[in-house]
Amino acid sequence: MSDIAVKPQEWKESIDSLREHIGKVIVGQQEVVEQMLWCIFAGGHALLEGIPGLGKTMLVRTVSEALDLSFSRIQFTPDLMPSDITGTNILSFGQQGSTGMTFQKGPLFSSIVLADEINRATPKTQSALLEAMQEKTVTVGGETHRLPRPFFVLATQNPLENEGTYPLPEAQLDRFLLKIDVSYPSGDELKEIVRRTTSSHEFQVTRQMTADTLLEIQQGAKEVLVAEDILDYAVRLLMSTHPEEASAPEAVRKYVQFGSGPRGVQSIISVSKVRALCSGRMHVSTGDIRAVALPALRHRLFLNFEGQALGITTDSIIQEVLQALEGSA
Repeated sequence: MSDIAVKPQEWKESIDSLREHIGKVIVGQQEVVEQMLWCIFAGGHALLEGIPGLGKTMLVRTVSEALDLSFSRIQFTPDLMPSDITGTNILSFGQQGSTGMTFQKGPLFSSIVLADEINRATPKTQSALLEAMQEKTVTVGGETHRLPRPFFVLATQNPLENEGTYPLPEAQLDRFLLKIDVSYPSGDELKEIVRRTTSSHEFQVTRQMTADTLLEIQQGAKEVLVAEDILDYAVRLLMSTHPEEASAPEAVRKYVQFGSGPRGVQSIISVSKVRALCSGRMHVSTGDIRAVALPALRHRLFLNFEGQALGITTDSIIQEVLQALEGSA
């Protein structure tokens, strides 16, 4: 059997093992775990939104340990300066009294960076993070430093408390491959959380995948085939989020001010390829497109005043677009 036939099955087994291992630490949240793995294997950054106490930090830490990647957590606050995350040049003294400037790396120099409550930092600090997310580099004192490979920013934000926060600019939101909603656990899941966190037994996370395998899967995902009609479907989905388009459903024309930009369809295709690979397939289906549409687009649609006033959600808009596409198929 050729490598082309064997590799996808090996990758699927590795991803299944990783998912199962994470499930021994994280109770429930299967959809959140799945979407985070899509994001990582697609090589993108994720924004996790949910109320405090839902295990977002533990999830990110568990994923980093299972992937055996360096991890750092940055608690974003209004007084956090760019140099606090990027690092800074410090004066160092050598032998015989010689002096020089040495670059002291900041917490961004890790493979997985948890940006906790990212919307609490000032725009200046967020712009420093934006360079790291987009260019995978950090510039300090006119000198550019490359970040490790792989590199992911997994950011969290609290949807309830807006006092003392700085809403993320659209340009930065667009850099997140997926926006993942972390929901409240069910009653049974709450009981299991209590059992695990109040007993003496603590599950030890062990390495399930190497960085080389992760990079190999990322490269393999790019080879997954996308048929012309599937690409057309993804493009029609994106175009239907624009209120001026004839194909846009009523809800889009009524409540959406701006639809998704080109990065929306790029994200849909990139993540759909990973989802196909997770199923052992080397081709994307419309089912993959529909499954990734919500996390790929929910942060890329901007509602008008009427939509915001009525409490319309971007998720409901995307669901209506998907239904309209299904009806026209």
